[in-house]
Amino acid sequence: VQLQASGGGLVQAGGSLRLSCVVSGRTTSDHVMGWFRQAPGKEREFVGAIRWSAGSTFYGAAVRGRFSISKDNLKNTVYLQMNSLKPDDTAVYYCAAAVRLIASTMNNERNYRNWGQGTLVTVSS
Repeated sequence: VQLQASGGGLVQAGGSLRLSCVVSGRTTSDHVMGWFRQAPGKEREFVGAIRWSAGSTFYGAAVRGRFSISKDNLKNTVYLQMNSLKPDDTAVYYCAAAVRLIASTMNNERNYRNWGQGTLVTVSS
């Protein structure tokens, strides 16, 4: 599975942005697509994830209620809709793929085998 993230850019605080992650290669009902982010000088942080088949979603505490993840299986694309953006959301955002994860393990980046190249989101105050 290969992933390519896009849609990053500069946005003012309080604004919105939607990231896309195009998934290519063989996907199965066991796949989980995750979003992570890494701010300068900080460790990579779990943003959220979605089950490729069922569509159930999971979110990190920092973004719950502001961000949402969706998918379009026909377009092989996962989306990260980010609303009410804050300067603290500034980071490089990555999409990643994993298989057979239970909910409690989705926030661990080590469980994701395939990673996209990242897209930079900058939120100005």
